[in-house]
Amino acid sequence: MRLVLFGDDFRLGVIRDDLVVDASDVSNSIQYSSPQDMMNKLISNFDKYRGALEKLQINGSGSHMDQVRLRPPLPRPPRLICMAVNYMEDPSVTERPPINAFNKSSSSVIGHGDTVVLPSDKATIFEHEAELALVIGKDSKLIRAENSRDHIFGYLNFIDVSCRGTGPNGKDSFFIGKSWDTFGPMGPVLVTADEIDDPDSLQVKLSVQGELRQNYNTCDMAHKIPEVIEWVSWVNTLEPGDVISCGTNHLELGPLQDGDRVEMEISDFGKLVVNVSDDLQRTWPRETRAQREARLNS
Repeated sequence: MRLVLFGDDFRLGVIRDDLVVDASDVSNSIQYSSPQDMMNKLISNFDKYRGALEKLQINGSGSHMDQVRLRPPLPRPPRLICMAVNYMEDPSVTERPPINAFNKSSSSVIGHGDTVVLPSDKATIFEHEAELALVIGKDSKLIRAENSRDHIFGYLNFIDVSCRGTGPNGKDSFFIGKSWDTFGPMGPVLVTADEIDDPDSLQVKLSVQGELRQNYNTCDMAHKIPEVIEWVSWVNTLEPGDVISCGTNHLELGPLQDGDRVEMEISDFGKLVVNVSDDLQRTWPRETRAQREARLNS
């Protein structure tokens, strides 16, 4: 099942083909204080609501996805944890990097059709990081890797927008580099875990201005999803609606600048499209890290 939030009031919807079917009848039966609170409760009690959602998905009338405003499916996740340096990338490297992660501000989250606003901070570059993200389905603490899949509710497209060179002494800093408002595009849909046969074999693609930049497979993940959940749940007690983004292939990263249209997609998750705005209209060569390295070494 593919779930969405849509419209100015963040209504719950379920996808049938390319239609958004209004599922307000389900969300109206939930007592909640915000769209995120509604999604947390829907996720934690999904077995209770699944039947009604499936009936709406089959029989309900809908509007084409292009005719509604799609919002981030998790507008303010309780936790937004991003894995750091979690892909092997270089075929000559056989030793896995140490497992590592950082917290990204949930206030960075935006949705399909929204705009990434580059701050006026003196960054050396702003980059896109297309990532597979997973959504926690129930309270999770000290989870063993072999039991981890029972704790996954679903999956998302996620772009970890990054600002480089703005930390102390011009070095990168996770906080100032990752947590600016609008630096966390996600969506447009939340795909339930039962729809994905093998999350360790998904193709992740991202293009800028129609040019393919990132095109890698999650099979290259250094620390696979079960290990990620085991490690993260050792540090944090995870809750329904928490998001863990699984990292990216850094060799394919490239710059973002004013006027860019960014498109990201994984499998049949739906295409996540965002725009980029920069009042300073800074520019960088339109090349990936790998292309830049090859040019400098030629």
